[in-house]
Amino acid sequence: MTMKKVKLIIWAASLFPWFFAFGLVSSLVAQNQKKSKPMKDMHIQSKAFMQNETIPSKFTCDGINVSPPLEWSDFPSETKSFALICDDPDALRGTFVHWVVYNIPVTVTKFNEHFIIRNNEVKEIRGGINGMGQTEYSGPCPPGGTHRYFFKIFALDIMLNEREGLSSADLHKKIENHVIAKSDLMGKYSRK
Repeated sequence: MTMKKVKLIIWAASLFPWFFAFGLVSSLVAQNQKKSKPMKDMHIQSKAFMQNETIPSKFTCDGINVSPPLEWSDFPSETKSFALICDDPDALRGTFVHWVVYNIPVTVTKFNEHFIIRNNEVKEIRGGINGMGQTEYSGPCPPGGTHRYFFKIFALDIMLNEREGLSSADLHKKIENHVIAKSDLMGKYSRK
């Protein structure tokens, strides 16, 4: 083997790690692009309050503490189910979760006022654990100041096969690569 061929082999070998690294990065980017689906807009609203308005006390701990009426629309045709989370990011010890609902069939596009998971006719619907350790709605009850409450709806490309009792964090993990549209309704509340 000539010296020229040896140098060529050494030079090619020195480039191998760069080709390998480039191939690995390209592969990871391609995988990430497959996982992140384009997000579509949908819409959630309530007949009880508008976006950025005050939540009526009826739906809080100062009232009868029932869930407000909610309706959602404009979701993609490939939607298989919905998940709903209501939380308060202004809580003193970090985000406080007031409501977690999942396995909502695509045929259900609204919750009436005072929606109770255990009493509803759609048996697939499951309640997750909120910050009070309950599976039903627990309304705003800020200890001081005005807090924001986000009612978040997620359109999913799957129907979850989960039992009752997922936390908000666990639900987020389960739906991470399956959210195809989402929307939120924010209301404010301060104690009287």
